[in-house]
Amino acid sequence: MRIVLLGAPGSGKGTQAKKLAAKYRIPHISTGDLLRAALAAGTPLGVQAKAAMDAGQLVSDDIVLGIIRERLRANDAKKGFILDGFPRNIAQSQSLDGMLSNLNQPLDCAVHMDVDFDVLMQRLTGRRTCENCGATYNIYTNPPRLDDQCDRCGATLRHRADDNEVTIGNRLRVYDSQTKPLIDLYRNQGRLEIVNGVGDEDAVFKRMLTVLEPIAKGTRKPKLPPLPPAKPVKAKPLVKSAVPMKSRPLPAKPLKPAAKKTAGKPALKKPASKPTHPKKKSRKPAKPAERRKAAKRK
Repeated sequence: MRIVLLGAPGSGKGTQAKKLAAKYRIPHISTGDLLRAALAAGTPLGVQAKAAMDAGQLVSDDIVLGIIRERLRANDAKKGFILDGFPRNIAQSQSLDGMLSNLNQPLDCAVHMDVDFDVLMQRLTGRRTCENCGATYNIYTNPPRLDDQCDRCGATLRHRADDNEVTIGNRLRVYDSQTKPLIDLYRNQGRLEIVNGVGDEDAVFKRMLTVLEPIAKGTRKPKLPPLPPAKPVKAKPLVKSAVPMKSRPLPAKPLKPAAKKTAGKPALKKPASKPTHPKKKSRKPAKPAERRKAAKRK
C-alpha cells in the first residue's frame, strides 16, 4: 500500500501515520524527519540541503526527491509506504509521480484529512510539548493534570513561540492556497480519498481504516473523475432579420368590395348571359304575285 497523507498543520496526520505504519508494517516517511537525518548524517544530499539552508534559501525539490528516493530503496519500503509532508503543490506531485514510476512503485491514493479552520486554530494555539520526553498536550482538548507539567515525567511543558494566532493563520492560508489545486488534481485522477479528521484519535483511525482496507486487500475500485458541468446551449434563430419579429409589419391583404344591398328586397341574381352569335338570314320562297311582277320586268 503506497499512500500520500495530505493535511494542514494540526490536522493530526502525523499521529495517524504512526498508527497506520504500525498496523500495516510499512514505513512512515516524513520529509522533515528525512531532511533532519540527512543533515545530521552529513550525506551528500544532506550537505547540499545544509548549504541551501545556510544561504537562507528553500531546499529544492530535486534534493528532497533524492532523499525520498534513497529512503524508498530500503527493504522495509518494498511492501509500501506512507508519505507525509510531500508533495505540497502540483509541480511536486508531478515530479513525485515520475520518480515513483521509474521505481515501479506508483501511488495507490492520496488521503486528505479534512479539518475545519477553527478547529485547527484551537489545536495549534493550545499545543504544549514536554521538553524532556516529547509528550504532547492541548490545553483545550487534552490538558495535563497540572498546568505546564508533563504527566509522564513531570518536566516543564513548552509552548512554541510560533504557535500564535497570527503566525498560524498565515501558515494555514498558505497551505490552503497550495493544497486546494493539489486536492483537485488527485480527485480528477480518481486517486483521492477524504477522511474527516475531527474527533479523538481512535475515531479518526477507524475512518482511515474504512478507506484504506480496500486498498490493502486489493479490492478498491478505481474512481472515475467527475464529469465537467454541461455548458448551456443557446438556441439559434431560424431566420436572421435586422427587424425583430414582433415589430415586423404584416403584409396588407386586398379588400373585396362589399355587395350593394337594396332596402327591403333581397338582391336578385342575374341570369348568366349566353353567348350571342350573328343570325343567318333565311331565304323564303317568293309568292306568286311577286313572281308575275318579276316576269313583267324582264
